Amino acid sequence: MRRTLVLMAVAAVAASALTAAAVALGSGSSGLTAPATVHVVEHPITDQVIDIGAKGDSPGDQLPFNNPIFDADNDSKVGIDQGNCVRASAVHGRWECMWTTYLPRGQVTVEGPFLDASTTTQLAITGGTGGYSNARGWMTLHLRSDGNFDFIFHFQP
Repeated sequence: MRRTLVLMAVAAVAASALTAAAVALGSGSSGLTAPATVHVVEHPITDQVIDIGAKGDSPGDQLPFNNPIFDADNDSKVGIDQGNCVRASAVHGRWECMWTTYLPRGQVTVEGPFLDASTTTQLAITGGTGGYSNARGWMTLHLRSDGNFDFIFHFQP
């Protein structure tokens, strides 16, 4: 009887430890204890619209890309991005985009709108790898006067 109680106690402790580990792993924590910002600059040198469906600018057109990413000072290449935008509305000038930005600490994925008539928009950070595992927050996309784009990632703990 005593042996059975000891085995049950050991099993309960092990189950509690496994549950605690699962909760910690599934909590979505990216290891950040305070909000963090990463600012990089995209050079859109491969952007190319592919006309799909109705001739001319119309819903369904594609904008695939694979561009170099530079540091915030726009001096040194630090990574690349790759992704695709789909024309959602030509009348309202909206694209729906999703892409991955490859940086030295890992990858960050985003999804959201790009508006033709706006120089700034925000997209949701949908995840990441490496130093950006379980990333969450938003990215500000800003068209610069030099034709490049600021990517300002706002990570939340």
